[in-house]
Amino acid sequence: MTVSAKSLGIDSLPIAERMALVYEIWASIASEPEKIPMSEAQRTELLMRDADDDANPNDVVAAKDVFAQARARLAKQR
Repeated sequence: MTVSAKSLGIDSLPIAERMALVYEIWASIASEPEKIPMSEAQRTELLMRDADDDANPNDVVAAKDVFAQARARLAKQR
């Protein structure tokens, strides 16, 4: 039998409970990153980004600047 939201009764839970369950499932997956399959294209992209970071260590944006930009964009949407 295939596992599904319906077969587990998840589809009948309230939205808030389903969202909490999604968070818990995602957290359990993220806790084992070495077990997450990666395609060859993803591996190639990561290696390319890593090499670019090594070649251009000063080509960065500080996290505080990224957050400030995001907050400014959100403020404009209000």
